[in-house]
Amino acid sequence: MAITLTEAAAKHILKQVAHNADSIGLRLGVKQAGCSGLRYTFGMANEILPSETVFESFGAKVLVDTASLPYLEGTELAYVQEGLNSFFKFNNPKAKNECGCGESFAV
Repeated sequence: MAITLTEAAAKHILKQVAHNADSIGLRLGVKQAGCSGLRYTFGMANEILPSETVFESFGAKVLVDTASLPYLEGTELAYVQEGLNSFFKFNNPKAKNECGCGESFAV
């Protein structure tokens, strides 16, 4: 399975890459945290690490480390604008529960 992006998410990532000449894409992962057990982590990536798999949608790259991939397989990453707020939304088919604030999830 793959990690996919909506067109809006890809555009946002490409915009961020354009603002930072060293960036090549978005690094996505999970770590133990939050009230539901796991929390999404993300930030701009400057290089592809040997332990990462690269996924590409609409020209934007997402890098996922080997340890996080089982929790993220099949996830669609969307970029949502609601009023004055904009944020990444994770449509993760493996997430069985999410906390009320949307910051953490359980599988």
